[in-house]
Amino acid sequence: MNTLQSQPPTPRITFLEGRGDLPMLEITTRWSTAEISLHGAHVTHFKRHDEPPLLFLSQCSRFERTAPIRGGIPIIFPWFGKPADRPGQHGFARTRTWALKEIHAPADGPVSVRLTLPPSADLGEGQVNVEYLVHVDAALTAELIVRNNSTHPFTFENCLHTYFTVGDIHAVSVAGLQGVHYLDQPTGFTPRTETDAVIRFTGEVDRAYLNTRHAVEIRDPALGRSIRVEKTGSDSTVVWNPWIAKAKAMPDFGDDEYLRTVCVESGNVADNRVTLAPGERAALQIKLSSAPLK
Repeated sequence: MNTLQSQPPTPRITFLEGRGDLPMLEITTRWSTAEISLHGAHVTHFKRHDEPPLLFLSQCSRFERTAPIRGGIPIIFPWFGKPADRPGQHGFARTRTWALKEIHAPADGPVSVRLTLPPSADLGEGQVNVEYLVHVDAALTAELIVRNNSTHPFTFENCLHTYFTVGDIHAVSVAGLQGVHYLDQPTGFTPRTETDAVIRFTGEVDRAYLNTRHAVEIRDPALGRSIRVEKTGSDSTVVWNPWIAKAKAMPDFGDDEYLRTVCVESGNVADNRVTLAPGERAALQIKLSSAPLK
């Protein structure tokens, strides 16, 4: 049977009250399905019709208006981590309700969605504009655009904190970062250089690779596929798996779920933070695709 011919000939978009009564969009194309929550403009699901889900979503995730969703693609903005002078971790974009501005769904084609972060005092009541574009077809493309409409420079960090589904973390490897300098969070952000051709997981990994625009490949023998993470407008790549102790310490993450996910995050963090002059814009884009593992 031809998989494409067996799918609906036109896109289908459904508005739903998702878990926790958080409004969401359910999208079906002839290639794939996706779900986007307006809470955090959070892509919680993407799956090609003939594959397991590409994105991982924790079964323990809290779907609450004051909490981030655990899994999928959280939007980290305007800071990364938990700076001493900032309230909370990873900024506020992932816990705000975004506005749906546009859906483009041509017959028998891909679906594009545009969302915007509503003005707030945190961003000068409209002096900094943030929008998010999601494009769904055989691959998933997401683009975060920040515009500085103020009269002063605006400095920020951003990251699309993507959780990927894997079959068994013990067999997974991540390629594309050899020779890149990184900050190692478990050892107090020690600066190091990646000497291995691939990253493997035998314990907690939490590394911010800096000054790299390389595409990264996740190789997953258990599911028989490779996942390619391509990016533009991003100088940092973060690789994370919490392993046993941190998984057990997170109330919105299952004790054994570390076995079935790895995060490869694209953004601009630490020394790669972005400063926009008045009138400037910055766009961070990722394209996520998969193929049989060779």
